[in-house]
Amino acid sequence: MSKQRLRIYAAILAFSPLALFSCRQKQKVDLIVHNAVVYTVDSTFTIAEAFAVSGSNIVAVGKSADILDNYEAKEIENINGQPVYPGFIDAHAHFVGYGRSLFEVGLYECKDWAEAVRKVQEFAKQHPNEPWIRGRGWDQNLFPGKQYPTNKELNELFPDRPVLLQRIDGHAAIANEKALAMAGITNKTSLAGGSIEIDKGQPTGLLIDNAVDLVTNIIPIAGRAEYEKWLTKAQANCFAQGLTTIADCGLPWHDVTMIDSLQREGKLSMRLYVMLSDDTSTWKTYSSAREKAFANNDADAQKHYVGNGPYKTDLLFVKGVKAYADGALGSRGACLLKHYADKPGWGGFLLSSRAHFDSLAAMLINTDMQLCTHAIGDSGNRVILDVYAKHLGNKNDKRWRIEHAQVVDPADFVRFGQYSIVPSVQPTHATSDMYWAGDRLGPERIKSAYAYKQLLQQNGWLPLGTDFPVEDISAIKTFYAAVARMDAKGYPTGGFQPENALTREQALRGMTIWAAKACFLENEVGSIEVGKKADFVILDRDLMKEEIGSLPRTKVVRTFGGGKKVH
Repeated sequence: MSKQRLRIYAAILAFSPLALFSCRQKQKVDLIVHNAVVYTVDSTFTIAEAFAVSGSNIVAVGKSADILDNYEAKEIENINGQPVYPGFIDAHAHFVGYGRSLFEVGLYECKDWAEAVRKVQEFAKQHPNEPWIRGRGWDQNLFPGKQYPTNKELNELFPDRPVLLQRIDGHAAIANEKALAMAGITNKTSLAGGSIEIDKGQPTGLLIDNAVDLVTNIIPIAGRAEYEKWLTKAQANCFAQGLTTIADCGLPWHDVTMIDSLQREGKLSMRLYVMLSDDTSTWKTYSSAREKAFANNDADAQKHYVGNGPYKTDLLFVKGVKAYADGALGSRGACLLKHYADKPGWGGFLLSSRAHFDSLAAMLINTDMQLCTHAIGDSGNRVILDVYAKHLGNKNDKRWRIEHAQVVDPADFVRFGQYSIVPSVQPTHATSDMYWAGDRLGPERIKSAYAYKQLLQQNGWLPLGTDFPVEDISAIKTFYAAVARMDAKGYPTGGFQPENALTREQALRGMTIWAAKACFLENEVGSIEVGKKADFVILDRDLMKEEIGSLPRTKVVRTFGGGKKVH
């Protein structure tokens, strides 16, 4: 063969597709996940096999062969056919409060008040130098007779040490005489939006709703070391449950600055969406920090506070304002249109006046801040729906939220869709409250309570959360309660009000992309798509296919946040 012909063959081979493919360099990335069942939770609920991650973002999603052929990585995760989901998002929780509760007396599931008191005694012995004894978790609905406790035993055991023990929902508490005295609470103390239980002329220690604040407001603010201890422990527990983003509902600015500082130092990597507390002290602190930034000509700080608008970093988004319409159903503080079925003559109460909610809405309607209001009772929900409707006017993308939307009058459901109001719900509330909610509401009113499917139909999407530490932090329990309407014990057979169960796809969307949307984060997290954060979780069972009764046994295998293994 002549040299000229060899050169021609060489040229042809060099420009052939096979030669081009063999010479092409693979793109270098940091992580490849392959051989998986990847529930992307994109708009069409696509199921992929693999994806590639560069830095903290997803750069490609597709079939395993395509990803491996086109990318190379320092770290390769062969998932061996296990399911992968976007990192779970809790649309309504109390991250800071949960962290603090881990270092207080845990009174959850106490079967009677005596058991609760024993736990307080044990805690006091183990923490002799703690100036305050704080606890949370008791629920009189679990006690014989379902009667509220008093502070009698606490007064005898701790005459010189203040004690404050909050009910599971945080809307009621028992304070001993020392704590009441320090707060200046007597039989003559009166307040709006709360109550102080009096028996035989003296306070029993039971405080409901705003009355609890009279005591919590005098407890010294914790230091930085305590916040670091609380939040790093809370973060570890949440990552272990597959949670990668959490909406913390109602924080004072001091808490926000602690979170921001710990995140900037790399000590806290949980993504947090924060709602500022609707109280004078929070706004005063926020405005004061803003004024200080401008007075000191601090350009970076000024960006945080311009217009008292949202504050955003890679891990923190402060955009919401949390208000409270009423209390909780369990403590009979929820505001009802008609009296409680198990307490004739009593209908609960609003925690602030209608005028207050109206003025708050008027202040926020022309800002980028999102108004999020706790409303449990049908009257509380109606008041907030009225206020929102007045200021929103019609369809919009403000995404103002009603947190819980727990008991809604049948005539009011349509208003969520009419004004694009977002109901933010917690499925495990239904399966926790089902044992006694019917007693509170009666057989007719209970039908429009915990009506998640009916609420979903209003806007076509529904964010899900837990309200932890009121409920367990488990995202798996959220999913199970949403689709099965049963508690972790598998009760009741067939589910509680099963007509309001969500489908598996709806439940998964509710704790991923819809939860992200409720926090204006849908372009960053909530699905496994190109350009989004590589937040994902690997489970040992497929939530979409597992037999319903086995769902509660699902375990988190690994959790990744921003492409890094965090659990």
